[in-house]
Order: sequence, then structure tokens, then C-alpha cells
Amino acid sequence: MFLIYFAIIIIIPIWAQIRVKKTYSKYSNVASSSHLRGAEVARKILDENGLYNVNIEEVRGVLSDHYDPRTKTVRLSSDNYHGHSIAAAAVAAHEVGHAIQDKEAYSFLRLRHTLVPVANIGSNFSWILIIIGMLLGMSNFVLLGIVFMAAAVLFQLVTLPVEFNASSRAMDQCVALGVIRNDEERETRKVLSAAALTYVAAAAIAVLELVRLILVYTGMQSDD
Repeated sequence: MFLIYFAIIIIIPIWAQIRVKKTYSKYSNVASSSHLRGAEVARKILDENGLYNVNIEEVRGVLSDHYDPRTKTVRLSSDNYHGHSIAAAAVAAHEVGHAIQDKEAYSFLRLRHTLVPVANIGSNFSWILIIIGMLLGMSNFVLLGIVFMAAAVLFQLVTLPVEFNASSRAMDQCVALGVIRNDEERETRKVLSAAALTYVAAAAIAVLELVRLILVYTGMQSDD
């Protein structure tokens, strides 16, 4: 049973990553009808939404794209910054979606920012406490580790609506501003949906691990 469980938690993330890379690679070779570079797509959407203060920067790495709310900067990986593809447009628009969320003080984005320090503590210390508790047979340590882990899991669950909402905003902006044609919506949505799989997979694995540890703790309590 445990072998099946561990196989699942290993396979799901790998499958999600393969799906993302395959979809991104495919649509990175399909030029958008607007032929705008990713950086131009980002700038166009930002300006249309009055976000003139948000900068766009090129960053190293593959799919390292992100929005930094501290510096109000959209950072795009080189391929997406310079690329004219549907994938580049989709990713750029998605990151701008986060900038729009920031401007509008989107509730789930604010909640995620609030949870960051708690989630970091949970990620760093939960397993230390759980392992110590299991080795020494101290259920209270295991329980404390579970509480810390629950904070990290909550962060991942809150991330889901943030990412899905950013993708929804990206689609709306791309269509409204003519970045893509109607017949390109399907391909653009595929790129955004594939990217979301990584967050869904991470959240699913985190929840499964939390449930497993709660069952372990329950078992320890029964043995006392």
C-alpha cells in the first residue's frame, strides 16, 4: 500500500512537468497572429490597465517567469521576453494578470502574501518536528509538525485560485486587446491550463501528505 502511495506522489508531479514542457514546447513554435513579442504583450496589457509603473525585465532560465509585487516588476524568461509565439503571449499575459490582481488588491493574492512567512516556517520545520516525534515516540512533536505543515498546505491551496484567476484575466485581456484571434483562444488556453497543472499537482500531493501524517498521528494516539 505504501509503495503505491509513494509511486503516486512521485508520478503526479513528473506527469505534470512533462505535460507543461510538452505543451509549452509545442506552442512556442506557433507564432501568434499579432506577432507581438512577449515583452510587448506584457507592456500593452499593463498600459491598457493603467499600470505604467510596472516594469518588465528579462530573466534567465526556462519558464522562470513571475511577477514581483515588491518591486512591481514582471519578469519574463528570455524565450518569452523575445518570443512571438502563442506560448510567449500566454505566459506574459498570465504574469501581467498577477500585476492586475495586485493593483486591485485581489483577496486571495493578499491572503497568499500574508501566508508567505507562515508557509516558509512550516516548510522548514514541519518535517524536523515530525521525524523527531516519530523517532522518539513523542506524538506532541508530530502534532506540532502537522500544524506547521498545514500552514504550508494552506498556502498551496490559496495559490490555486490566484493562478486560475490570473489565467482567466490573461485570456480576457489577450482577446479584448487583439493579442490573439478567436481561433487562437483554444491554443492559448491549453498553454495556461498546462501551466496550472503544476500548482494543482503540488497542492494535491501536499494534501495527501498531510492526510497521511494525520493518520500516523492518530495511530500513535491509539497506541498510547
